[in-house]
Amino acid sequence: MRLYKESQQWGADLPSSGVPTAVTVFPGDTTIRGIAEKQNNLVRWTEYDRGGHFAAMEALDLLVDDVREFFRSVR
Repeated sequence: MRLYKESQQWGADLPSSGVPTAVTVFPGDTTIRGIAEKQNNLVRWTEYDRGGHFAAMEALDLLVDDVREFFRSVR
């Protein structure tokens, strides 16, 4: 805790990276969209109703399709 307090970074607003970013949310995973949008150039946000924390094992087809669609959009 001391490290976080002394660094003056804990809870601070960070500038956007400017890098095009995609987020895929599967059931069981949580993320805060407001923070993701502030700190990244969010160009794709996808939520699925199946899959889970280990999406590559549980819903590989959804994950692969989403990654492909993202990279097609930024080419």
